Amino acid sequence: MGVRKRQMAERIKAEKKQIAFAKLNDCPTSPRKMRLVADLIRGVQVEKALAILKFNSKEASRRLEKLLLSAVANWQAKNEDANVEDADLFIKEIRVDSGTMLKRLRPAPQGRAHRIRKRSNHVTLVLGSNNNIES
Repeated sequence: MGVRKRQMAERIKAEKKQIAFAKLNDCPTSPRKMRLVADLIRGVQVEKALAILKFNSKEASRRLEKLLLSAVANWQAKNEDANVEDADLFIKEIRVDSGTMLKRLRPAPQGRAHRIRKRSNHVTLVLGSNNNIES
């Protein structure tokens, strides 16, 4: 392996250590409702985001709070020697995609049927660190 290629690989490895992610698949909430809460915390520091989610009354905020704590734990597992408070973690990316849809039928007037779509979503949360912590 060449010197330049090795340096590039080391740099990529160091960058990967600075980020951590968590995924929530098949969450039984519509993506539209989840995006309302996700937009509140996009790009925000982790401590502030946890405070926003804790005092938000929406059901989606409870699920996102748990997901954010999971992402912080994943970051902690990658950087065992580092301190979470010193790392200056922030939400680098949060993506809400639609998941599977359960289709049900509801009786309607005059012998008709209306389709009920019970939506679900997938949430991907990526944490980034502002400080470069060398191990």
